[in-house]
Amino acid sequence: MQEFITDPTVYLWLKALHLIAVMSWMAGLLYLPRLYVYHVKAVRGSELSETLKVMERRLLRFIMNPAMIITWILGLTMLIGNAQFLMVGQGWMHAKLLLVILLSGVHGMLSKFRKDFESDQNTQSEKFYRILNEAPTALMIIIVILAVVEPF
Repeated sequence: MQEFITDPTVYLWLKALHLIAVMSWMAGLLYLPRLYVYHVKAVRGSELSETLKVMERRLLRFIMNPAMIITWILGLTMLIGNAQFLMVGQGWMHAKLLLVILLSGVHGMLSKFRKDFESDQNTQSEKFYRILNEAPTALMIIIVILAVVEPF
């Protein structure tokens, strides 16, 4: 299996698919909090509120969740084929993995907030979601720098 993963052509395909999944996941992580900003302003039970509930649920179920799962599977598959990235002296990879875990935590928070909106139990403010909207962006910037520059 490891020979298959380390084959240069296979590895490049895994990497390309991983990046496509990451971009899809990030699109959702950047869009969902923006929907929440609008949802806070919507009157509970209104047509807008109900439409946002559908949009939020579909975004999570059909784009974000599959994209996150594929991102993790492909990333871990590439790590299996390149275990040297987990060795001492590859601190950038350890930091990147930690930040991806944090990004997954943000995803979990957003999922929890969707359930709150679904049951009309949201307690967070518009400002909260505007600030939360910046977290995935900051994590993404640092993760990309770590992966490309490998600074330590």
